[in-house]
Amino acid sequence: MEFGIFVQGYVGKRAETDPLAEHKALMEETEYVIQADKSGFKYAWASEHHFLDEYSHLSANDVFLGYLAHATDRIHLGSGIFNPLAPVNHPVKVAEKVAMLDHLSGNRFEFGSGRGAGSHEILGFMPGVTDMNHTKELWEETIAEFPKMWLQDEYQGFQGKHWSLPPRKVLPKPYGGAHPAMWYAAGSPPSYAMAAKKGLGVLGFSVQKVSDMEWVLEQYKTAIVDAEPVGAFVNDNVMVTTTAICAPTHAEAVRIAASGGLHYLPSLVFRYHDTFPRPEGFPVWPETLPEYTEEFVEVLIEEELLVCGDPDEVLRQCERWERAGADQLSFGLPVGVPKEETLQTIRLVGEHVIPKIDTDPVHRTSRFRQGV
Repeated sequence: MEFGIFVQGYVGKRAETDPLAEHKALMEETEYVIQADKSGFKYAWASEHHFLDEYSHLSANDVFLGYLAHATDRIHLGSGIFNPLAPVNHPVKVAEKVAMLDHLSGNRFEFGSGRGAGSHEILGFMPGVTDMNHTKELWEETIAEFPKMWLQDEYQGFQGKHWSLPPRKVLPKPYGGAHPAMWYAAGSPPSYAMAAKKGLGVLGFSVQKVSDMEWVLEQYKTAIVDAEPVGAFVNDNVMVTTTAICAPTHAEAVRIAASGGLHYLPSLVFRYHDTFPRPEGFPVWPETLPEYTEEFVEVLIEEELLVCGDPDEVLRQCERWERAGADQLSFGLPVGVPKEETLQTIRLVGEHVIPKIDTDPVHRTSRFRQGV
């Protein structure tokens, strides 16, 4: 199992007391990716969201990733996601961005796509849409065209319901001929199987306990066997996300978790992601979850909803994800936790956890891409 980190430009409540909170959040997240590169993490994913105050201010993730392409050496940089829906980003512009980032990173780019987060974001670009499933139709129409734009000398053109293009050379082409690995941000079990049938890796951004994910991972692995890939190769890959806090002692890790304001992010998730099924009893915005106590943090650890503890404990918790069948475990870094304690988590995981689990020096997606 490989390791990654996930950043999204989370500002949270800091802006209430610090006028520079947005800038600090964005720049701190570049530091996290740079440290992850030094610490042996193989992937860094950057979100694309729009209009989601406090939750995600990382709207221009192509610019963010272009900066990191120059600032890092080995880590693969992924769009988590690029939104390829024509009303949001013209598909040709998306294809061009992917290829350009592949050049700037030296074949280290990963193309994750998706459909946006909830009605607040979607209706910003598509006012009047009443069924959020409409975005699936737009995505389905577009996703198979990207490999053609990259691999055909002159793209044959496209005449669709939602966008069209006459034959044109789409430039630049990806670096070295083959295109980057393709992924899909999946939020429900059926979407895992759908991605598998198209030969896409899955970005599993919904945070669930390990036991609840095992059968979903099994479904994906069953479906990928008969994949009809939209790209030049099958990206047999499932990335799952969790929050992680690692400290020299268990007590310190729990203290960091309880004092870091971790309750606020889930409240923002359900503020904006209104297509997600809301857990029973979950407060409706503007009401938020109560602040976490150390006792509640211990419950989250026991229920496999939080990776937290000293290095040995975190190792065991990560091994549990590996046994469940995850190909990559990506840490949504603990929002609200001070920068130095977040960097400590990255360093400790790099020193004590990754070398014992990920013993392959080559990225899984590089093997798939090189096999074309």
